[in-house]
Order: sequence, then C-alpha cells, then structure tokens
Amino acid sequence: MALEDVKIQQSVAILIDGNNIEMSLTKLTKKKNAVLNFDIIIAKILDNRALNRLIYFREGVSISEKLADRLHRHFHGSVVPCHKSADIPLTIFATQIAEKVDTIIIMSGDSDYVELVRHLKSRGVRVEIAAVESTTAAILKEEADYFRAVTKEDAFILK
Repeated sequence: MALEDVKIQQSVAILIDGNNIEMSLTKLTKKKNAVLNFDIIIAKILDNRALNRLIYFREGVSISEKLADRLHRHFHGSVVPCHKSADIPLTIFATQIAEKVDTIIIMSGDSDYVELVRHLKSRGVRVEIAAVESTTAAILKEEADYFRAVTKEDAFILK
C-alpha cells in the first residue's frame, strides 16, 4: 500500500475565537484590518479531512454580514455572536459536539482553553490548536495533540 492510498476519515470541527485571532493577526501583521484568508487556512488545517462544523465565535455587535454569508456559502459555517468573550460559548459548544467529531481544531492561542483541551482529550477527541505562534500560550501548545502556526500568508489586509 502506497502513502497516497491511505484514506483519512476524520470528522473535524473548527471552532474559531474570532476576537483572539483578529488581535493576533493585528500584532503579527501590524495592520488593524488584517483578517484570516479562509480559502487558504481552512484547507491547510483540515489537511484532507472532512469538515463537520465551522463556527466563528465573535464578541461584539459589529459582526460582518459579509463574513457570515461567506462562511455559510463556502463551508456551511456560521458566526455566533457572544455577549462577552468567546471562551464560554466556544467551550460549551465544543463539549456538546465532542461525541460527534474525531478532531476539534480550536483557532485561538488563549491559555483559557487549556482545561477544555484536557477535557476533550480525556473524552477521546483529538485536539489541535491553530493560532499565531507569538501570541499562543506555551501550555496550550503543550496540551494540544498538534499545533499549527497561523502565518502572515494565512491573512490578507482589508482595503
């Protein structure tokens, strides 16, 4: 059997802490209007696995309808507005879907997710972190099954 004959049948949920990623991209690019290029980053972090869910959690009232529409059209994803930070809604959702997916990719470098990572792993879920390396807590990278750095190439600057 050759390597290209290996079929990967993991079901993956991507949960994005929008505020954390947006702040991290601002620091990385030194541009306030830097945003994720979903066409690049989603394919990269899925790595030939099946996308089960994509949820973008975002604090605040100024959530772009254009972003919500794009995520729905291209990934059947959705944007979830959060009252304060995304930590609690993302954590609750992750625990709710843990039995429905093989892998959960959390897009955030926030150390607040360490206990969530530990809990999900104890339930048999593979947990990956995708975030800007310079703004990701070392303990979060250590606890995850895999860490993928989000780079300048994964972002673009809105005009």
